[in-house]
Amino acid sequence: MPVKIIKVGVVGVGYLGRFHAQKYAAMEGVQLIGVADPDKERVHLIAEECGTAPFTDYQQLLPLVDAVSIVVPTVYHHEVARDCIDHGVDLLVEKPFTTTLAEADELIAQANQQKLILQVGHLERFNPAVLAMQPFLTHPLFIEAHRISVFKNRGTDVDVILDLMIHDIDIILSIVNSPLETMHTVGAPVITPLTDIANARLIFKNGCTANVTVSRISMDNIRRMRIFQPGQYLSVDFSKKEVMSIRLKQGLQNNQPLPDIKKYGFPDQDTLELELLDFINNIRTRSTPVVSGTEGRRALAIALEVVQQIKENRERVEKLLGPEANFSGLDIAEH
Repeated sequence: MPVKIIKVGVVGVGYLGRFHAQKYAAMEGVQLIGVADPDKERVHLIAEECGTAPFTDYQQLLPLVDAVSIVVPTVYHHEVARDCIDHGVDLLVEKPFTTTLAEADELIAQANQQKLILQVGHLERFNPAVLAMQPFLTHPLFIEAHRISVFKNRGTDVDVILDLMIHDIDIILSIVNSPLETMHTVGAPVITPLTDIANARLIFKNGCTANVTVSRISMDNIRRMRIFQPGQYLSVDFSKKEVMSIRLKQGLQNNQPLPDIKKYGFPDQDTLELELLDFINNIRTRSTPVVSGTEGRRALAIALEVVQQIKENRERVEKLLGPEANFSGLDIAEH
């Protein structure tokens, strides 16, 4: 029996949306029906590049497709996703899922009511190193994450917590499997009016503590996570797609324990392609995504709590320092 062709579209073809379109265009069993973006010049360029049709109004694309990737600025996620659901279209919404929990709840309820696939684009869940570390996980006690990048003038419609930290929050929530008890945060704007560098210490009820640091104003790009658990230490390098496991084993001389180090690398595997293949498979099998709307909302809830706590801390500092406090960030256009 021939495989049913899944007709897909991409709404929003900026930096990341372009890659979504390219992956779908090259995918077996998938037909990229069209790409939509209000930027006429951009949408025609990507459509020509991917051999598909351009739409400046995404509403005209929705009746023609089975599923879409929504890769528009976060403030438009709710509106576009709601329209997709109204058309009975399965959807993958890039992270962060929405701007508010109320918007997330509405979309989850509507998608469930219509039995639609709703997947949230937490890309790092499909990083081959993250997938490879799963069998090693037992009871994480301490997690340390660093996600640091050079400044790029995109993604600045949200602060660094919703731009970068939410990736690590999502992964940590998926492996700790315990309610969050308390958090301690610090953050500040440096280049933009929003928070550009932040740290959150998350303490869970099962005793695990996670220390998460993010910055989008560094001189280097670093994306790493270290997980410490009884008898083992795991190190995940998201950029290199490598996971390293370190245990102690009995030594041959003097009965001294020696480190048993195993490294697994997956440099040739494409993380975005794995995510989109999973989305297509969920559409075919009507399976609940690993990163469903519920998981997307869960990560968003913690991220918004971090944002709020940093905001309250900043307001206290501004009160103490008075006019000396300057949290407005630099003018990007002039610097």
